[in-house]
Amino acid sequence: MRKSKLEIYENILKVLADRHMTIDTIAYACSMDCFTLSQRLDFLLKHGLVEERRYNKKKRYALTRRGLAIFKTLALTKRLEKLQINIKRIGKTSQAIPAFSDYNTKKAKRQK
Repeated sequence: MRKSKLEIYENILKVLADRHMTIDTIAYACSMDCFTLSQRLDFLLKHGLVEERRYNKKKRYALTRRGLAIFKTLALTKRLEKLQINIKRIGKTSQAIPAFSDYNTKKAKRQK
């Protein structure tokens, strides 16, 4: 299944969260071609989430403070969604257990 633009942007931010990288390194880490990646990086640059730096005559990209804050927010949102799903699963399980114990008590009363 094809990734949405938001998932692609999130993946780029995730890769750049650790350190600054060249476009080739980012493309390899994100499993994207350089042309598509450069379009996505232009969007992130335009909105102030990523900045371009020059080291040894090479362009490297790094997250800005704003980009790091948005990355952390997206990561927290994902964790909360997973937690919500797990809580729902636990709730369904705990509802099944009392029903089983009620059955055992009714069965015990009948035997007396």
